[in-house]
Amino acid sequence: MTDQDQHISAKLTFRHGVHPEEYKELSASAPIERMPFVDLYTLPLNQHIGAPSKPIVRVGQYVRRGEMIAEPGGFVSVGLHSPVDGTVTAIDLFDHPNGQMSPAIQIKIDPFSTQQLPKPNLPPVEEMTYPEFINQVQRAGIVGMGGAAFPAHVKFSIPEGKSCRYMMLNGCECEPFLTCDHRVMLEYSDALLDGTRILYQFTRGEKVYIAIEANKPDAIQKLKAAVGQTDLPLEVVPLQVKYPQGAEKMMITAILGEEVPTQKLPLDVGTMVSNVGTIAALSDYFRLGKPLIERVITVTGTAVRRPANLLVPIGTPMRQVVEYCGGITDPNPRILLGGPMMGMVQKNLDVPVIKGTSGILILTEQEVRDLDTYSCIRCGRCLDACPLFLNPARMGLLAKNGLWDEMEEYNVMDCFECASCSYVCPSNIPLVQSFRVAKSIIREKKARNKNV
Repeated sequence: MTDQDQHISAKLTFRHGVHPEEYKELSASAPIERMPFVDLYTLPLNQHIGAPSKPIVRVGQYVRRGEMIAEPGGFVSVGLHSPVDGTVTAIDLFDHPNGQMSPAIQIKIDPFSTQQLPKPNLPPVEEMTYPEFINQVQRAGIVGMGGAAFPAHVKFSIPEGKSCRYMMLNGCECEPFLTCDHRVMLEYSDALLDGTRILYQFTRGEKVYIAIEANKPDAIQKLKAAVGQTDLPLEVVPLQVKYPQGAEKMMITAILGEEVPTQKLPLDVGTMVSNVGTIAALSDYFRLGKPLIERVITVTGTAVRRPANLLVPIGTPMRQVVEYCGGITDPNPRILLGGPMMGMVQKNLDVPVIKGTSGILILTEQEVRDLDTYSCIRCGRCLDACPLFLNPARMGLLAKNGLWDEMEEYNVMDCFECASCSYVCPSNIPLVQSFRVAKSIIREKKARNKNV
C-alpha cells in the first residue's frame, strides 16, 4: 500500500472541522536530536493547570539532575525537578511564556558534571497499589504533553462509580507544522508501548486505541508492527486528516461514535485519553527513574534556518534553542508557542521551554499580517466549522455586548478554543479570543459568588 493509499483509506472522523495546510514536511523527517546543555535554566513553578509547585530548595543549594526542587502545591499540582546538576542561583519572578512575570527557580549548571541521572530508587511499578502509582506520577511531575499540561495523575485517577472501558493514545497531532508526537511514535515506540502497559495495569479496560492521523503512514506502520508483538488489547486506528481531530472529544466521536455530553469529561463515557508523549514519560520514570525534566519539541516555520525536532531540558531559554537550529532568517518574525491554530503568540524568545511547550513556530512577517475586521455577514461558515456544533456567530455578538450570562446559556464553556471558527470567518472576527475572555470572566464570577 502506498503512502497516498494509506492516507485515503482512513474513514473514521467527526462532523465539521476544517482543513488548514499541514506544513508537516518542514520537520517530519528530522530525527529527534538532543539539545546540548546550556549554562542557566529557569523553571517556573506554574507549568501546569492547577496550583503552582512549592519550592523546597534554597538559593545556593547544589541540586542533582532529576532531584525534586518543588513539591506539589495541592492535588491538582505536580512536582518540579532539576534538569541538570547545578546550583540554585535565584528564586524570584521571571518572564513566563504566558506573558506574565511568574515565580521560578533558576539553576546554574555544574560545568564539571557528567549530568548522568542517578540510579532509580523506586519499587517495581508492578508491585504498586493504585494510590501509590497515582502518587508517584504526581511526584514525577508528569503532565499532559499535548499542550494543555493538565496533571496526568488527576486524569489517571478514576473516581468511584466510574470505570475506564477504553484507553486512547492520542497521536493525531492535527496542528499544522508540529511533528514532535510523530517522531516520538517513530523513535520512542518501545517506551510508548511500555508506558501503555504500565497504565493499563491499573485501568484494565476492554481496549486500547492508538489514534493516528493518516498523514503519518510510517508511524501507523511502525506501531502496527510493534502492537503485533504485545499481548495487550491494542489497536492502531488511522483517522482522517482534519482539524481538530486530536481534540479528545472529537477522537472519541471518531472511534467510538459516541458524544461526550456537555460539561462532561471522557471518563463520563468510560474513556481515558492521553497524549503519546505523556504515556512514554511513564516508562521513562518507572523504568529509568527520570521524572519529567525534558521533552521533545518541534522548532519549525518558514523563518527558522533549520527546522528540527529536539529533546530539550525543561527550563532551557527558547532563544538558545532557536540559535541551535541556525537562528531566524526574517528581521521581524512572528513567533508562536505551539501550532498556528491554538498556539500562543510570543513577544520574544527570552522565556524558558516549559512542560507544555510542544513547539516553537517562527513565521515571516509577510505570512502573519494584521487583518481588518468587518461586521458579521451571517454566512454560517463558523457554524459549519465548529466541531461541537456551537453557534460562534451568536456568541461573538453576545461577547461584543458583554452578555456573559447569555453566552453561558449558549454553552460557551464547552468551547475548547480550537479556533476553527476564526479560521473560516471571512470578516476576520477574532471569535475564539472573545470566547477565551468570556470564559475567564464567567469563571471569575462563579469564584466570587462561591466565596460570598
